[in-house]
Amino acid sequence: MVLLLIITASHQQTIKADSKINDYILQNRIKPAQIQNQEGTFSVWQGYRYGVGHPEGIVVHETSEPNVTAQQFTDRFNQNWPTLQTYVHAFVDDNQILNIHNTDYTVWGAGPTANARFIQVELCRVSSYDAFARSLSNDAYYIAQKLIQYNLPDVAGQTVLSHKQTSDMWHETTHQDPNYYFSTWGYDMDQFNALISSYYNNLKNHGDVNWQNPNVIKVDDPKNSFVPIVSFKDDGSVYTVSGRALANDSSWYTDQTKQLNGVTYHRIATNEWVADTYKI
Repeated sequence: MVLLLIITASHQQTIKADSKINDYILQNRIKPAQIQNQEGTFSVWQGYRYGVGHPEGIVVHETSEPNVTAQQFTDRFNQNWPTLQTYVHAFVDDNQILNIHNTDYTVWGAGPTANARFIQVELCRVSSYDAFARSLSNDAYYIAQKLIQYNLPDVAGQTVLSHKQTSDMWHETTHQDPNYYFSTWGYDMDQFNALISSYYNNLKNHGDVNWQNPNVIKVDDPKNSFVPIVSFKDDGSVYTVSGRALANDSSWYTDQTKQLNGVTYHRIATNEWVADTYKI
């Protein structure tokens, strides 16, 4: 019997897109800010194409202006939207999530077709790695919460789109965000979608973006390209299994632990174990 790696949608969601920033967010168990409802001055109360309270997903924007906070952008939009002819549902930075228009109704952020279908959120530019990670955490949390609120599935490219994707699909705007900004941090929409999926599944199934299955371990050997597996002999000693190993940065279900010479081993198959020293 083999206890293979298995983290399904009903359990912890594993980040699939390779991303050091996602790892930083998850390993540090960054806690998103709470969503603050701060109704703004946008006075156009129009339902989506399927009616009030029926958005079909979310468009991800970024502000293209460094070091302006979510509150500062909110104040600016509230004062100037009639002249700017634009408005969004929310602004997010590394400290705050400000929902500024009821998401049951449309806004003006990505052209008529996208406006009639999607909630729209702006990510503020920040200047440090930690602030970028925290702003992503807040943005992913807002998006996951809104998908769950409206009973929408998490489907990249369908219920979660970048502004660039809506521009490419309907050609009603020329904006390419947030792709360039993400790229300045070595990040992309695939990685962000992976973070959103992690938050979405953990929120939906466990009510906590940082939920971790106590029976799942993640392993890595920074000195090698794989993690060794050992087996126990009848006399209690261990030997390294030949021809088998675990991939770095992979997650495994474990049902038992055993100790030898001060080292804890986690069982990942019938007589295959991995040392706790490789657990991350």
